[in-house]
Amino acid sequence: MKSQNRKIAFLEISWWFTWTCLQAFAINFAGFNWKISVTDAVISNFILGWEGYSIVLMLKFYQPDKSKLYYLLLWSAALSGICVLVIEFSLGLIFESNTSYLVFLDNTALLRFGFSFLMLAFIAVLGWTWFYLQTQQKDELRKADVDKLSREAELYSLRQQLQPHFLFNSLNSINALIAFEPAKARNMVQQLSDFFRGTLGRQESHKVTLTEELEQLRLYLEIEKVRFGHRLKTEVFMDEKTIKHMIPSLLLQPVVENAIKFGLYDVTGDVLISIQAEAVGNDLQVCVENPYDPETISTSKGVGFGLSSIERRLYLLYGRNDLLTTEKKNSKFRTCLIIPQTK
Repeated sequence: MKSQNRKIAFLEISWWFTWTCLQAFAINFAGFNWKISVTDAVISNFILGWEGYSIVLMLKFYQPDKSKLYYLLLWSAALSGICVLVIEFSLGLIFESNTSYLVFLDNTALLRFGFSFLMLAFIAVLGWTWFYLQTQQKDELRKADVDKLSREAELYSLRQQLQPHFLFNSLNSINALIAFEPAKARNMVQQLSDFFRGTLGRQESHKVTLTEELEQLRLYLEIEKVRFGHRLKTEVFMDEKTIKHMIPSLLLQPVVENAIKFGLYDVTGDVLISIQAEAVGNDLQVCVENPYDPETISTSKGVGFGLSSIERRLYLLYGRNDLLTTEKKNSKFRTCLIIPQTK
C-alpha cells in the first residue's frame, strides 16, 4: 500500500511540474518575460493543486451517493471560482505596476476558470472512483470474513450435535461395565480420553492425511467394540495411492457411527463394517458399507442426521452437493464420500 501511494504521489507531482512548465512556456510565448511567466505558472498551479488536494481530502471522509454525483461538479465549479479570484488577487498584488500583464490577467480569467473547472472535476471524479473502489473492496473482504465466520460456526455447531450422542452412549456403556467388568471399564475410559484428546486440537476446516484420519477412527472403533463386543467387526482397505491424500478431520467417524447404528441395531448376529479408500482421478473416495435388514430398516425415509450433517459440511467446505451418495443393494447399505484434492 505504501509503495502504491508513493507511485501515485510521484505521478501527481510529475503532472503538476509538467503542466507548470507548459503554462510558463505559453505565457512566455504570449510576450511576457520568464519572471512573469514562471511566477504566474507556479502560483496558479500551486493554488489549483491545493484545491485539488482539498477535494481528495474531503472525499476521504465524505463520498456522495451515485445519485448525488452532481455534487462533485458543484464543488468543482465553486472551487474553480475561488481559485480564479485568489490567483487574480495574488498576481495582481505582485505585478500591480505591470499594466499590460494586469490586462492579460483579466482577459484570461474565463479561460483560467474553465481550465480549473476541468482539472478539479477530473480530480473529483477520479478521487470518488478511487475511494468508491476501496470501499467496495473493504466491503467484500468484510463480507468474506463474515461468511467464513458463519461457515465455521455452522461447522462447529454440526460437530457439537454429533459428539454428545457418542459421549452419552460411551458413558452408559462404562457405567454398565463398572460393576461386572471393571478392567474393561477402565480401558474404555482411557480409550475415550484418547479419542477426545485427538479431537480437541482439530478444527472443522482443518485437513489431515487419510492415514491420520483412519488412526483417529481406529480409536473410535475400539470404543464401539467394547460396547458391542464380538458382534462388531471391521475391515479397512486403503489404496497405497491415497496415503497422502487429504481429508477434513473427523469426517469419517459420523459416517461409521451411522453404519454401526443401522447395522447392529437392525441386524442380528455379527456385523461387518467395511471401509474402503481409493483414488478416483484426482479425488479421494471413501466408502463405508454395512449390512441392513430391508424388513426392519428404519432409514428408508432418509439418511439420518449423521449423514445429512456430513453432506452439509462437505457443501460448506467445497461448495458442492454431489460429494455424498448412498446406495442400498443386496442387503448392503453403502455410503460414499468424494473428497476433492486441491493443490
